[in-house]
Amino acid sequence: MPLSQQISGLGAIAGRYDAILCDVWGVLHNGVAAWPGAIEALSAFRKGGGHVVMITNAPRPYGPVLKQLEKLGVPKEGVFDAVVTSGDVTRALISEIARKVYYIGPERDKNLFEGLAVEFAELEDADSVVCTGLRDDRTETPQDYQPLLTALAARQLPFICANPDIVVEMGDQLLWCAGALARDYRAMGGVSHVVGKPHRIIYERAFAKLSQIAGRDIDKRRVLAIGDGMPTDVAGAAGFGLDLLFVSSGIHASEYGEADAPDPGRLIDFLAHHQAAPVAWIPRLTW
Repeated sequence: MPLSQQISGLGAIAGRYDAILCDVWGVLHNGVAAWPGAIEALSAFRKGGGHVVMITNAPRPYGPVLKQLEKLGVPKEGVFDAVVTSGDVTRALISEIARKVYYIGPERDKNLFEGLAVEFAELEDADSVVCTGLRDDRTETPQDYQPLLTALAARQLPFICANPDIVVEMGDQLLWCAGALARDYRAMGGVSHVVGKPHRIIYERAFAKLSQIAGRDIDKRRVLAIGDGMPTDVAGAAGFGLDLLFVSSGIHASEYGEADAPDPGRLIDFLAHHQAAPVAWIPRLTW
């Protein structure tokens, strides 16, 4: 199959793979509701004997993420075997380098810290920063945080980013994420620590989970990554040596036409511009 060819559904290439690492937000749901076609596709792959691990930059442990998926209409069983989150990997990093944390993010994400030996502190007393996102991503932008980031950078505090995404879909809107603040902090000369996609550590954890589920090591050549984000899913799959199925209706959809009817020529040009070479692309994940 030529690189970057559109396919009608996952079933067209499923036989080439034993396992899938699938993005969550942008592929399985859009923050408002789950997509039935994606649920059907992953369920069919598992019924055929494949294994599915969801790999997400959600800045929360897997337990709260599972509850969110259930609320959005994803069945508890049958769709995937496990979930690996950026929040899970970030917890290990927090334990290593943080004691007094200046927290940036909404109250709902504070479950990231449950059971960790850290305390929240004001800017002048903190030894590190942990960011899960903007405090109000519906109304704020990264520009609102420039004075705060400047003050943090002046203190040379390490900045732990629990969600590397720059933006994420919420229905038909794009909302800013923690990755945008980490990006700006680095531009100011600050040191940021990011462990979610596209970084290797979250893929290593996902592969460890796959091996546990399958009871054996799985060849990377038999694992398909599925995702919609260039700087996260696409870059992460390429960096880890995985084939990728690109879901074009996600955060980049406006670059090449309508979400459900992208212009193939513009999409191929977009992929080439980003030096991306997925094995195939599909507007939305279906079987």
